[in-house]
Amino acid sequence: MSALAEKLARLRADAGTARPAAPAAGAAAPAPRPAAAPAIASLQALRALASARENRSRPVPLPAPAGTQIAPGVHLVERAFAYPAARLIDLPMLDARPIERARLLCFDTETTGLAGGVGTRAFMIGVAAWKEDTLRVRQLYLTSIAGESAMLEHFAGWLRDDSILVSYNGKSYDAPLLKGRFRLNRVRHRLPELPHLDWLHPVRRRYRGVYANCRLATIEREVLGIVREDDLPGAQAPAAWLAFLRGQSSRNLARVLDHNRQDVITLMRLGDHMAGLTRLQTGSPR
Repeated sequence: MSALAEKLARLRADAGTARPAAPAAGAAAPAPRPAAAPAIASLQALRALASARENRSRPVPLPAPAGTQIAPGVHLVERAFAYPAARLIDLPMLDARPIERARLLCFDTETTGLAGGVGTRAFMIGVAAWKEDTLRVRQLYLTSIAGESAMLEHFAGWLRDDSILVSYNGKSYDAPLLKGRFRLNRVRHRLPELPHLDWLHPVRRRYRGVYANCRLATIEREVLGIVREDDLPGAQAPAAWLAFLRGQSSRNLARVLDHNRQDVITLMRLGDHMAGLTRLQTGSPR
């Protein structure tokens, strides 16, 4: 029992909690116990102090940095970008025949930690898909932990029967983590059924030893010529989300959205780059 609880118990005993018997008709009312009034006042003061402490520890919710609430605790951000490209793309690591670009679903998660395991969850899921020279980016993110199941259900609805998943290290990290969260939340999904192209492995085969490492940021800069401005490193994403939940700041969570958006756009651009290397190697004019 805490010290505060013990003190409350003693004060209740001193104040007397039993209701006195009603006086007989015509009898004088008993005089109040002298110690009762001060004890009750102290008890009320302690209750007020405990309530004030509880209110101070409860964070004041911040407005979501972007998007629209689509379910309690879940926000959706949608953006569209011009992306002129061929309808078919050569991805021989998946199929010898050209593949419909519209089938590609580039995805990336931002999570509460890099260790994985049951205690790690995704608080943001971003996807990019191409249609008629437009790249549509959709991002789901949690504004409260209670929204996880609804976020996963929305993401599961984006997975079509003919979708091809595209990621960077997603086979080892993002997909297993999402499968675990789907299972814990009892959400039906088709992740295991879909083909999955993880660009990390082809990129390593092509660029291992050429650059210092094969991190996505390195490949963006050295191979695709993408330079991010005011980018928040992925390792700082968990702290940014927790700061938002604690009512401290939403600024860095907005930067996490920018970071995640660029990740999924890069996955599509990386696909075009790797397809171009394949054409050079095979001499295909496409």
